[in-house]
Amino acid sequence: MENKPIIEKINGPVVIGNHMSSFAMREMVQVGEKKLIGEVISVEGDHGIVQVYEETEGLKRDEPIQGTRAPLSVRLGPGLLGNMFDGIERPLDRIAREQGYFIPEGIGLMNLDLEKLWDFQPTREVGEKIEPGAIFGEVEETQIITHRILTPPKVKGEIVWIAEPGKYNVVETVLKLKDEEGEIHELAMSHEWPVRIPRPVKEYTDPDTLLATGTRVFDVFFPIAKGGTVAVPGSFGTGKTMTQHQIAKYCDADIIVYIGCGERGNEMTEVLEDFPKLIDPYSGKPLMDRTILIANTSNMPVAAREASIYTGITLAEYFRDQGYDVAMMADSTSRWAEALREISGRLEEMPAEEGYPAYLPSRIASFYERSGPAVALSGKEGSVTTIGAVSPAGGDFSEPVTENTRRFVNTFLALDRDLAYARHYPAIHWLDSYSGYVSAMGNYYDNRLEGDLPALRKKFLSLLHDEAKLQEVVMLVGEDVLPDRERFVLEVARVVKTGFLQQNFFHPKDCFVSLERQYEMLRTIDILYEEGMETIQMGISMAEVRNVPLITEIINMKYNMDDETMSKFTVLNNKIREYYRNLRLKYQEEL
Repeated sequence: MENKPIIEKINGPVVIGNHMSSFAMREMVQVGEKKLIGEVISVEGDHGIVQVYEETEGLKRDEPIQGTRAPLSVRLGPGLLGNMFDGIERPLDRIAREQGYFIPEGIGLMNLDLEKLWDFQPTREVGEKIEPGAIFGEVEETQIITHRILTPPKVKGEIVWIAEPGKYNVVETVLKLKDEEGEIHELAMSHEWPVRIPRPVKEYTDPDTLLATGTRVFDVFFPIAKGGTVAVPGSFGTGKTMTQHQIAKYCDADIIVYIGCGERGNEMTEVLEDFPKLIDPYSGKPLMDRTILIANTSNMPVAAREASIYTGITLAEYFRDQGYDVAMMADSTSRWAEALREISGRLEEMPAEEGYPAYLPSRIASFYERSGPAVALSGKEGSVTTIGAVSPAGGDFSEPVTENTRRFVNTFLALDRDLAYARHYPAIHWLDSYSGYVSAMGNYYDNRLEGDLPALRKKFLSLLHDEAKLQEVVMLVGEDVLPDRERFVLEVARVVKTGFLQQNFFHPKDCFVSLERQYEMLRTIDILYEEGMETIQMGISMAEVRNVPLITEIINMKYNMDDETMSKFTVLNNKIREYYRNLRLKYQEEL
């Protein structure tokens, strides 16, 4: 008689089972009498190791372990947008209605609402041949997003039947295909996909389009590409979560997938309270109509943090395959790495630096490499932009998670504690941050703007570097000993930092700034710099060159001008030129 798989040992979220030789790696299993959801992470001889995604309190030895013969998967179809799920795609609002405010153990997988009816509109006809990942219907899921119904990436054939337009749930058959062997495949509006396997595409393309955020320090100084990879490291209180919230609110991605991975519950509460009230600046509709929230907060089972990252990226890939640009926020990948460290410790694996497992770099790499712009199997072009917050202890960017993340991302947005405490928001430090997409954005900026924005960016980044060196001298001997030319560099750098890089997200005109207005603001500061420097080189004193009311007006242009009043920039620019021209004429007359 064959021995049935049973629990032999329990160590937190890690369960060691006996008689498990028939199980496959990464197979989803049900553990114990409560049928807790778990995943096989090791099989050695007759023993297997399972990481459990629910609380294991109350489990006992010799309770059964049941296999499912399938990997940990999520159901993909209408009903994802506007909802909040836990790390393994269980809807939290439905659980709250049916079970209360705490997730009970053993409720199994509850992903999409299987009873809700959706208005299905077929886009193909009987007799058509259909390839894997093709679009065969549409559903108006929200006021903003049309959900394009896809065939699974491994199914193709000839359509022998397709449902008439009407209302169906996500598991009813709406399409029948006959493959080359004559086998009939019945497809619904939803299908399942393993979270750890990247969804296939025809080809990946180069990221060369800006993910517009309306935030000046991003769009101009450290641009994020659609399909790019971004790290936002910073110590406690520097604004990692707020930065990700701001990008989620105002970026021009079609879909937002926001993962709260191991963070405090009040941060996800803030998202739940704020997002339903917010209006999408591009469509004028509620922002939640294009948002998916995945909550795996610090009080939830630690093993599920690992799954939540893969659940989020799989949902993002699914909408990319429909031809949408998706921005995925992971807050924070450090908590995910801590979950890996805890599970690795319970497995008694040899630790590497600071106790993290030796495979930490490969896990981080495999996560970020699922980003990118791509031509999907359906022929549509879409992208997945991954923005991961990193929480280094004490702001130490040399710790393993930050250092390894830096290796695999192209945009590094370093948050600075001193800037945050000085209420300079966003607290992105211009000397420690960088973007690898600047050169790729050249054609985009040229087509979008009439001026040369990359040249202005380079000029003012160089000026900010010069200002940092001058500040070291000022700290030693004071500003008064500097020549007027260098004192003017300090003055213009202050205007750049206060008037351009610092942004007030509570001000209606400053919370979202179009790229055109960002360029005009930077060009105005450039006119101040060029006119003032020319005046100083004629020997005119700094006391006369520094026109405090004029400089104050330049700093306040972010509050006084908007896209409807762009002509005001011309008036201000002429005012700057006129002031310095009159100053030079006056000086020449005195000579």
